[in-house]
Amino acid sequence: MTKSTYHHGNLAPALVDAALKQVEQGGAEAVSLRDLALSLGVSRAAPYRHFPDRDALLATVAAHGFEDLVALYEAALESPGDGRARLRAGGRAFYDFATKRPGLYRLMFEGDFLNRAEPPAILLAPAEKSYRLLLKLVAEAFPDADDAEVKVRTIIMTSTAHGFLTLDHVGRFRPFMYEPLSHDEMVEAVMRAAMAVSIKGKQS
Repeated sequence: MTKSTYHHGNLAPALVDAALKQVEQGGAEAVSLRDLALSLGVSRAAPYRHFPDRDALLATVAAHGFEDLVALYEAALESPGDGRARLRAGGRAFYDFATKRPGLYRLMFEGDFLNRAEPPAILLAPAEKSYRLLLKLVAEAFPDADDAEVKVRTIIMTSTAHGFLTLDHVGRFRPFMYEPLSHDEMVEAVMRAAMAVSIKGKQS
């Protein structure tokens, strides 16, 4: 084993970065504190000085994922076009994030962290901020909607997105199901349909 160059000040972020790579390559189940210690050239005990267990490390990785999602939504809010265009930009950014980083996406949205009686504190702020930014995108896309309608629209859109991604990730949509559309055109059509759903008797 080579001598480690990590010390108390930089081992924690190195562990998070290494765990993130493992999550993105093999899912959360691939993360092992023992293996991470070996790969970073530190003792088996060293990671526990920063994270009490594997669960705490994964919660930190998920928090980083929500921070990345916050940045994507903030960029969408600053993108050109009207409110509908910015909402589509945010929706597309979310789809690309989930598709390009499926392991991290599943950790964030299919893990039980936020369902616990006491969710990991590190997750709460970025997860809530990401959802509030999505609410803002929806509100700007539908300026005549009241608070209740904005929230219902957001729930419908997120439910549609997560359901679609669950099926799309495992290849359940075969070409014959959406041709003559391309796969990308199918994604755009699903996003448009989720945005245009009628609520309270209104039709977008």
